[in-house]
Amino acid sequence: MKGQWKIKYIFITHSHLDHILGLPFLADNLIFGRKRHRVNVVSIPPVIRTIKKSLLDGSIWPDFTVIPNTHAAILNLIELRPGHSIKVDGYTITPYPVSHSVPATGFLVEDRRERRFFYTGDMGPSDVTWEKIGEKEIQCLIIETSFPNRMEEIAIRTGHLTARLLKKELSKMLKLPERIYITHPKPQYSDLIKSEIKKLNLAHTRLLKDGDLIQV
Repeated sequence: MKGQWKIKYIFITHSHLDHILGLPFLADNLIFGRKRHRVNVVSIPPVIRTIKKSLLDGSIWPDFTVIPNTHAAILNLIELRPGHSIKVDGYTITPYPVSHSVPATGFLVEDRRERRFFYTGDMGPSDVTWEKIGEKEIQCLIIETSFPNRMEEIAIRTGHLTARLLKKELSKMLKLPERIYITHPKPQYSDLIKSEIKKLNLAHTRLLKDGDLIQV
């Protein structure tokens, strides 16, 4: 609970349940906590609209965007257009479009030293993402690889990557990041995906695990 009370901003890449499931429970915990405060939920307009319409509409859980009242609600939904930035605690955070089965965005985070990391969220093959980011140098990339190579067809159809598709995406970047972290492997294929990524022989690349702390 002490950790939850510290949360002020949550950046959502897309509206699939595994990425938004914690929002109502977080709000429920905070409203009954001793240190009640507002949490800002930030994403692109289509994602915010879906969260409001399908998750926080009051039908399956209380609408914490109006509780305890509209002026002091626990959750504050903020729409951020692709390419437009928001500044939070000295960081500049900018959404960039990614290819997925629903509207989705990655987030480019830049500090005062102009060091950057890019978190893709769920994404499939995309030229637009890297074209929009352009010549910005990225020190750290957090990117998904959900399926093994043999499942490339379903990966593309559902907006995800395999190790082979990951390599193609990296070739679209002007310069490889100093570090590459892999997320979102399907648990039943995790060992196989890890093995296939290792065979790519990419320096400073590893699969993330729960609880990892990254310093850029």
